[in-house]
Amino acid sequence: MTDQEELKELLECIRFAYGYDFTEYAEASVKRRIDHFMSSNKIVSLGALGKALLREDAFFEQFILEITVNVTEMFRDPDFYKSLRENVIARLATYPFIKVWIAGSSTGEEIYSIAILLKEEGLLERSVIYATDINQKALQTAKEGVYSLGNMKNYTTNYLKAGGKNSFSDYYTAKYDSVLLDRSLKQNIVFAAHNLAADKSFNEFQLVLCRNVLIYFNQQLQNKVINLLYESLCPFGFLALGNKESLLFTDKRNMFEDVDKKERIFIKTG
Repeated sequence: MTDQEELKELLECIRFAYGYDFTEYAEASVKRRIDHFMSSNKIVSLGALGKALLREDAFFEQFILEITVNVTEMFRDPDFYKSLRENVIARLATYPFIKVWIAGSSTGEEIYSIAILLKEEGLLERSVIYATDINQKALQTAKEGVYSLGNMKNYTTNYLKAGGKNSFSDYYTAKYDSVLLDRSLKQNIVFAAHNLAADKSFNEFQLVLCRNVLIYFNQQLQNKVINLLYESLCPFGFLALGNKESLLFTDKRNMFEDVDKKERIFIKTG
């Protein structure tokens, strides 16, 4: 059996046993992450990895955490958040109730960035943010809202570049080497597990963010996910992707118009 066949068999086993579907993830990306996990845990073959994953739930949870982890930070790509303020917020403000979906929310930095933005624009009280991820441990970190104090200097710089209106330190309390984000930011957030590869749409939203997630999927799954996000948007709802992601090769490319081509913000028109 070739390495490619072994990998396919492993991913099928994971899908069957646990319901996590990685079969349409970009092969090079998922293989690189699995190789790194195997090396870290001194596992010599995909067969041995498969047996260990099926035998130990805790080990499987560790595997999921490492395979799905994404690099994130608060107000990452500040120009994106600045564009949201300038090009999207005014339209969102016309709705009596605003629903935002952050798909692939990871450990929560993006969630709280959006919450701060909405708060500063006077919209958080009539908004609900649905924060979803495949990774339960990442979601738990997001729920707790506790982050390293060492990151705050960088996050503050991002926040100011993104057009922040207050002092960033107003939004957290520092204790020892950690910070706890302000409780008011969490009140309108709903955290839930959701697998973009397998699960369906669950609400209608005015704004959907799915940034730096599609790059890990193959073209077929990218198309499937864009269709899911399209179905989840209200007419003239906004979709935000990562700066290396595109609608170009999806069958919904003509159903959106650019709001900000550079920052990959689109409006649903079809």
